[in-house]
Amino acid sequence: MRVLVTGISGFVGLHLAQRLVSDGYDVTGVVRRHSQLSSLGFANVSCFSINDIATERDWSILLDSIDMVVHLAARVHVMRDRAVDPLQAFRRVNVLATKRLANAAVTAGVVRFVYVSSIKVNGERTSGRPFVADDVPAPEDPYAMSKLEAEELLSELGEQSETDFVTIRPPLVYGPRVRGNFERLINLVRTGLPLPLAAIKNRRSMVSVTNLVDFIVTCLQHPRAAGHTFLVSDGCDWSTPELVSEIALMMGKRPRLIPVPVSILRMMGSTLGIRAAVDRLCDSLQIDIEKNRDLLQWVPVQSKKSALRMTIEENTSV
Repeated sequence: MRVLVTGISGFVGLHLAQRLVSDGYDVTGVVRRHSQLSSLGFANVSCFSINDIATERDWSILLDSIDMVVHLAARVHVMRDRAVDPLQAFRRVNVLATKRLANAAVTAGVVRFVYVSSIKVNGERTSGRPFVADDVPAPEDPYAMSKLEAEELLSELGEQSETDFVTIRPPLVYGPRVRGNFERLINLVRTGLPLPLAAIKNRRSMVSVTNLVDFIVTCLQHPRAAGHTFLVSDGCDWSTPELVSEIALMMGKRPRLIPVPVSILRMMGSTLGIRAAVDRLCDSLQIDIEKNRDLLQWVPVQSKKSALRMTIEENTSV
């Protein structure tokens, strides 16, 4: 089968490309800059650069003879967004570009279109029960709103065409070569400094990139995935103190956690302008993946401890 992957040079895209090639798929990738092509390292992956995916209007050449699409490219969540109108900036890439690509995919006769969205469409936190795929969406920021709008237009297009659309909402993704907040947490633990996180009593779902990629491939292949929205995780959760302690132990260090009331942590986060980051450390965000098991017979292929160990070993060797 021939698969087009947008955002193939990103963290998830690189792992997905490796898996698809290993499985015998004919892979075509789309990147933003031509300079990113050299980072792929896949001689048998055809790649094309599109400088601005939001202005690309002619996908017909790239979609010629393509059977399936995995759409990863997006304007991602920005902690300190400097756009004059953040919602419009997110819509430009996450909604308009998605709409143009999806319409072209339908015209080209693409069989299945897998869209990787975000758990932020469900909301920022859970209380009492985990999120499920059929919850009423509750996005709270422009990024999540744009992701929901893209999901809605794909759902409408799926009802009007022969192309099967599948949406996946992952939480935080981690694994070898991870960057961003997860890498910063690993580096912070490595310093050996005491961290004021011992009093946090939360539960958070995450997904290793290996599990996410395996689920994406399942959604490409499984006939019953068509038309559905799925949440995906490792199937078991961490508290923030548990995660930090496990990272430290895997580094051969003694966990150094001190108890500071969560209310004080949130106040400090507001004062320092990092309230959103502190909230993610303190709040719960749990995901129920029973739908994946029941409908697709999918279960995570990698344990959370194995995934964490691989992440730390790769991060340490860089």
